[in-house]
Amino acid sequence: MRAYLEQLMTNNFQQILQLGQQVQARLTQLQTELGERTVSVSSGGGMVSVSADGRGRIRSIKIDPMAVDPRDVEMLEDLVLAAVSEAQARAQQVYEDEMKKLSGGFGLPFQFPGL
Repeated sequence: MRAYLEQLMTNNFQQILQLGQQVQARLTQLQTELGERTVSVSSGGGMVSVSADGRGRIRSIKIDPMAVDPRDVEMLEDLVLAAVSEAQARAQQVYEDEMKKLSGGFGLPFQFPGL
């Protein structure tokens, strides 16, 4: 009986290790995919546009020349901040959606490093 239980525990442990390796491989793949995705947003009626990758890294900022008023730099700063914040929020949502898919719809209690 003891040998049977030891074998059962060994088999279960091996299955857990294999599952962990599969999850790690999928996480690595997900990191690559998120880095290749793009979310784009604009603020001020399109006067400022920001693109970010799926990890939230800002990739580009475009500013319509009409938004550049030397007398009102604060407005331009606000538009840039709004667009960057929204791009990062959308990237975070993409990340969360992908993590839900990876975890079978169950929320994970921790963040994975590098994502």
